[in-house]
Amino acid sequence: MKPHSFQLLGCRVDALGLNAAVKAILEAIDDVHAGHGEPAFVVTIGTEMIVRAQHDEIFRQTLARARFSLCDTIGVLLASRLRGGPLRERVVGVTLAERLCELLAKRGDSVYFLGAAGDTAEAAAIGLKIRYPGLQIAGSRDGFFRFEESSEVAQTIRATGATLLLVALGSPKQEEWIDRHLRETGCAVAIGVGGAFDVFSGRVPRAPAAWQMLGLEWLYRLIKEPQRWRRQLALPHFVFLAAREVCSAALPRKEPRR
Repeated sequence: MKPHSFQLLGCRVDALGLNAAVKAILEAIDDVHAGHGEPAFVVTIGTEMIVRAQHDEIFRQTLARARFSLCDTIGVLLASRLRGGPLRERVVGVTLAERLCELLAKRGDSVYFLGAAGDTAEAAAIGLKIRYPGLQIAGSRDGFFRFEESSEVAQTIRATGATLLLVALGSPKQEEWIDRHLRETGCAVAIGVGGAFDVFSGRVPRAPAAWQMLGLEWLYRLIKEPQRWRRQLALPHFVFLAAREVCSAALPRKEPRR
C-alpha cells in the first residue's frame, strides 16, 4: 500500500513519520528477500533538494522515482502545515539510518557504507557496530571514484550480499547514483544519507536534542561550520517559493469567459 503523499513545489513528499517509515522499509526488505519485491530507493527530502529540483529536471525526475520520499527538514514540514497537508513529523536521514541499523542488527541483515572522504565510511561502520554489536558490516568504501567506475563499485557491493546500502555522496550525486545503480548493487534498500557518516564516526557532533526538537540542526551545524553558509541560501529561496505556492492555491480561480 502506498503512503498518503502531497506535492510541494512539484516534489512528492510521503506522509510517513519515523516509525511508519521504518516499518515500510523493513517490509520492502522482506518483500525483496521473499523474491516478489523491487529494490527500494529512499529519499529524505529537504529544502535544498526541492529548490534544486525547480531548475534541474533530471534531479526532479530522480526524486519522483524514489519509492519513499520522506520529510527531512523543518522547512518542508512547516510548508505542509501551512497548506493543510498531512505531514506531522520529520524523518531525519541520520535518525532513520541509525534506527534501521539498530533493527537490522537484530535480524542479521548486513549494511554497506559508501561515500564520504578517506576512512570516514569505515569509521562510521565501526561506530555503529560498537553501538549495535549484532550489526553485520558488509563493507565500506570512500566516495572518491570516477563516474565510469560506478558499475564496478556496484558489482563490488553486490558481491558482499548487503541488504541495506547507505550512500553519503552528497546531494544530488547520491540520489542520482542510487537511482542508476541500485539494481546493480543487489541491495534491497538504498538511502542517501548526506553527512551522516561524519556523525556516525564521531567526527562531527550531532546537534543537542533540544536543537533537534526545534528543527534547528541546520543552524547548529552552521554555527559549528560557518563555511557552510552558501548552502543555507536555499532556505530563504524555498520560503519564497513555498509562500508563493500557498498564496496561489488560496486565490480564487477565474472562471473562463464564455
